[in-house]
Amino acid sequence: MQSSVPINLSGKRDPNPGMALFARGFRPFFLLAGLAALFMMGPWLAMLSGITWQPGYFDPLNWHRHEMLFGYTAAVVAGFLLTAVQNWTGVPTVHGKPLMALALLWLAGRIVPLFPATLPDWLIAALDISFLPALGIALAIPLLKRRQHKNYLFIPIVLVLAIANLLMHLQQLHITQDTARYGMLLGVNLVIMLIVIMGGRVIPFFTERALPGLKTQSWSAVDNAAVDTVGLLLIADLLFPDSIWIALICTLAFIANTARWLGWRPWKTGTAPLLWVLHLGYGWLVLGFALKALSMFRPELTTIAVHAFTLGGIGSLTLGMMARVATGHTGRQMQVDIEMTFSFALIHLATLFRVILPLFFPDQYPSAVWISGVLWIAAFGIFLIRFIPILIKPRADGQPG
Repeated sequence: MQSSVPINLSGKRDPNPGMALFARGFRPFFLLAGLAALFMMGPWLAMLSGITWQPGYFDPLNWHRHEMLFGYTAAVVAGFLLTAVQNWTGVPTVHGKPLMALALLWLAGRIVPLFPATLPDWLIAALDISFLPALGIALAIPLLKRRQHKNYLFIPIVLVLAIANLLMHLQQLHITQDTARYGMLLGVNLVIMLIVIMGGRVIPFFTERALPGLKTQSWSAVDNAAVDTVGLLLIADLLFPDSIWIALICTLAFIANTARWLGWRPWKTGTAPLLWVLHLGYGWLVLGFALKALSMFRPELTTIAVHAFTLGGIGSLTLGMMARVATGHTGRQMQVDIEMTFSFALIHLATLFRVILPLFFPDQYPSAVWISGVLWIAAFGIFLIRFIPILIKPRADGQPG
């Protein structure tokens, strides 16, 4: 009978023979992201149902916005980029105790705002704001060491994301008025830009690799337009909010990203869950651009457009990428079981209830939000059940990391 004990063929001793949680950046941050997704949705649904719960430092609405963006999403971004930068440069990113310290800094930003009486507001803000600059430094060191000019852009993206976080805190500190909204818009648009940039690199590559014989199509002009229009939207949302310019830019973004997405042959990916979860996620971004364009003329579509971007695009793409990265970088076959396939289906079903149902049945909006939230919790509950052991244990092939 073949032994199930993994064999280390590298000749290197695994530095984490029993616990590998801090061996690579994706491990603690994907775990923290899953926990955040699971435990931050319940209180929000309770508040929407009229159950009184004051998050502390933040008001309830801004707490929900902030934690989904600078809590959950920032953790996924951290885990993904720390892993990607190490792959690109061949230089190890933070691991061991430095990685533990970075993860604890993220965790402090989630916990201390819940207990505003324990610390002054300025210190609560400083703790949370400091995470993204610290992440930017951790990414910059290997990129600068290897002079990877084409990947330098991820450093300013992370640092501007920190500025977006700052804008939300400035309003909570009563230093400014109405900057929380701009911080949220800037943050969401930056994450969309990150997804559009990275999606163009990895989604067609993953598709061709997983489906032999399938050839995706790409056009440099379309790829450039897909990214550039998101950059224009980022600027226009800050300088010309709720204007005709937003509608025009979103229309152009919709056209460019639709052409790009169709070139990747999304309808060919139905037999590969690790592919269709990404393709469908990008499709939600495409729909988000169309809905945001229409929201300039129909303001009731604004929150629906936001959730097409956040729940549909960001939520499903980050769930899919966490599953893919964690599977591949722990020495396992690039496939998921029926439970994770069900998780992927649930996140898209949650988006259908949150985005599509209110479009046609606006009177069912409260029920749609509740059902969507429960489906979100179920999707990430399954993710945690399946991936906590994978994230904390050493690689299945016995290799370090």
